Amino acid sequence: MPKITYRAHGDRPPPRPIRITVPGWAGDKQPRADGSHEQPWHCLPFSESARYGLELVYPFEPELRVTTERGQVQLRADWGPAPPGEPAWPPFRPFGADYYSYQLSLDLAVPPGYAVRTEPHPRYFTDPLHETPLAVPALIRSEWWPMVFFAIFRAPPPGVTHVFRKGEGMMGLIILPEDPEIELAPMDDDMAAQRELRARRMALSRDRLAEGTRWLSDTNTVFDGTYRNLYRAARARRADAGPADTGPDYGEAD
Repeated sequence: MPKITYRAHGDRPPPRPIRITVPGWAGDKQPRADGSHEQPWHCLPFSESARYGLELVYPFEPELRVTTERGQVQLRADWGPAPPGEPAWPPFRPFGADYYSYQLSLDLAVPPGYAVRTEPHPRYFTDPLHETPLAVPALIRSEWWPMVFFAIFRAPPPGVTHVFRKGEGMMGLIILPEDPEIELAPMDDDMAAQRELRARRMALSRDRLAEGTRWLSDTNTVFDGTYRNLYRAARARRADAGPADTGPDYGEAD
């Protein structure tokens, strides 16, 4: 597991692990039961992806509202005088017509072979009001780049306002291999046949695999816990196999 170290300029909070907030940006605390309304946290692949990285929260008292007017990004906040130790003030500035930048005042050091990727905070994809800022993905090879980061955000479309509020997650960070070195190839016949057979067996056993977890939402959408049940079984087999790291156990959001 790579060790990540950081240094921050000014009075900025460090990155922190992303936590599912229920009730909050991940949805309401509704059970997986007939008549409930489907929630983002009900989806295990989404909730695991959301918790995979780190988040940066908006650290300032003034609320920042971002709009697009007459083809130009508009940044509105009552910033006042620069706080002691702030190297750049205001910390948000227009970046062309459709983007704006934020001085993170943060340096993340990663081990050789790794890089830092910026990305939208997962609450961007669950926000019913579309107020969550949209961070632009970027890959920072910080092993040899000791400079403090800055981030770029996409301006909202006309009629939409992105809002930064103190303590709310504004962007995500993940640590990943700096070069993917992915070799993409079609499966050979044996592997394809094996996976097709497994898929068919799962489909035929779906009722048993989902036993006790199937429910109908208030939009008449059928949900079941087949994926969650298989996930738990796979983790249990891995844990029984030996001391290999199985990753953090996040538990259930409900």
